[in-house]
Amino acid sequence: MESSSNLIACTDATANFVGLFDLSIAPPLLYYSYIPIIFISIFFSLFIFFKGGRSTAGKLLVWLSILFSVFLLNEIVQWTAVHANVVHFSWAMALLLQQMLFMLAVCFVAHFTLGLKFDYKVTSVFLVLLLPTFVLLPTTFNLVAFEIDNCESLVGELWYYLYFLEIFSIVATGVIGVLSLRRNKETRGQNVLLTVGSMVFLGLFSLSNIFGEITQVYEINLIGPLGAAVFLVLLGYMIVKYHTFNVKLFATEALVIGIAILIGARLFYSTNGTGFILSGTTLLAFLASGFFLVRSVRREIEDRVQISQLAAELELANEHQVSLIHFITHQVKGVLTKSRYIFGELEAGTYGALKPAVQKIVKEGYQFNTDGVHMVQDILHASNVKTGKVTYEKKPLNFKSLVETEAESQKRTAEDRGLTLTMHADPGDYMIEGDADQLAHAVRNLVDNAIKYTPKGSVAMLLARTKDSVRFSVKDSGIGIDEKDKEHIFTEGGRGEESQKINTDSTGYGLFIVKGIIETHGGKVWYESEGPGKGTTFFIELPRSHS
Repeated sequence: MESSSNLIACTDATANFVGLFDLSIAPPLLYYSYIPIIFISIFFSLFIFFKGGRSTAGKLLVWLSILFSVFLLNEIVQWTAVHANVVHFSWAMALLLQQMLFMLAVCFVAHFTLGLKFDYKVTSVFLVLLLPTFVLLPTTFNLVAFEIDNCESLVGELWYYLYFLEIFSIVATGVIGVLSLRRNKETRGQNVLLTVGSMVFLGLFSLSNIFGEITQVYEINLIGPLGAAVFLVLLGYMIVKYHTFNVKLFATEALVIGIAILIGARLFYSTNGTGFILSGTTLLAFLASGFFLVRSVRREIEDRVQISQLAAELELANEHQVSLIHFITHQVKGVLTKSRYIFGELEAGTYGALKPAVQKIVKEGYQFNTDGVHMVQDILHASNVKTGKVTYEKKPLNFKSLVETEAESQKRTAEDRGLTLTMHADPGDYMIEGDADQLAHAVRNLVDNAIKYTPKGSVAMLLARTKDSVRFSVKDSGIGIDEKDKEHIFTEGGRGEESQKINTDSTGYGLFIVKGIIETHGGKVWYESEGPGKGTTFFIELPRSHS
């Protein structure tokens, strides 16, 4: 009896539920907005936690939902408790629960978007911000007095600290969201949705509290928790769109069913027609949207599976194609090499002198075979470049000697075509770091192209150097390059319109290979041409070795 006498009853309440609460004095919106959200948020977070691999983000979401639910239950106690002592205690705890809720929400967003780890530094900041609240919670800085007539507590100066932290939390959430967009572009969509959802949740929550306190119309506070509905909807969309938390289709279906059951349960405790209609309308709307939601997810997953299968099949087909190309080209190269050797022996007179007419045919056959071998080598090299099988053995080498060797080997080919091939090198050191075979291939391709696409005139090879680089150029008086062919020159299979008329057997891989070799050596390759019929100059620039 003595303990019950310490409980002062509010004048506007009559206990009609377990002797402690008056359920009739609270606005109907309290039950409609608070109770379903409590169940939905707890169910939603636990579902994500267990289906998403029990990640840290899932744990934070569970704690956030629990803290949010405890706060809402505390609010229900404020509205319905009959005894002033209970109401006053509930008001006192509301400040602490709100502050913890906002701070935990910021931590959740920071961890999800930026990967924030909860070490001692983060924990220390958390505790420091909570310290004033813990110390001043039982004092008049929190609650100044209690109005028994209205059954309401009067808040103190500590609540301004709460409002500051709430606004700070909203701003911090926005800043974290912006930072996440700059750091991780792959998860930009998810981060935007989570940031917006969190800011709506916290913003609506904070504004309803502040305006409710300013106007003394505490029914405004009932609107705040509805921001959680927006937050949950956006989380659901993230799961559907991006498979956030690794929740798949079956989980989405279960989620829709679970939420529908929770909303449907609201029908059974609706105390009036308005509540029943609102609950029924919400349930029907959710079932309709849930149906389309699940169907959309199913289609998206099926499409992704199909795309993955097609990608795997395409990769396998490419591997088979590469293997086939290597097999065929190696076989063809072997045949061409043997026949080239035969033509070379005949032309050299190893098997006796040949008649002029036969000598001419043998010479042409030797040249055709040489071109064929180069063509096969280009195809093989381009295939190896695409599959990443090209290896480079970089060593110190004299680039001038390499160029002179290639010039000497191409001189006869140029003369046979009636062209003048010249080679000039400025005096000085031409030492570089590189793969001699690969660089020789690149130089050979440029000189070979110049000879092939110059019907008459000359081909000039020039070697110069600067302080930090060596520059090799091949200038011809040939067909030139049209401006419209510019974008195709260094691409795989790229051939100019005029070049195809001159050399119908061109593979289009030569300059593509040159570009890959030179860029791998840290250099660059380009060309200059005044247009069709005005010749072309190709340039190679490579970094010098200063050892």
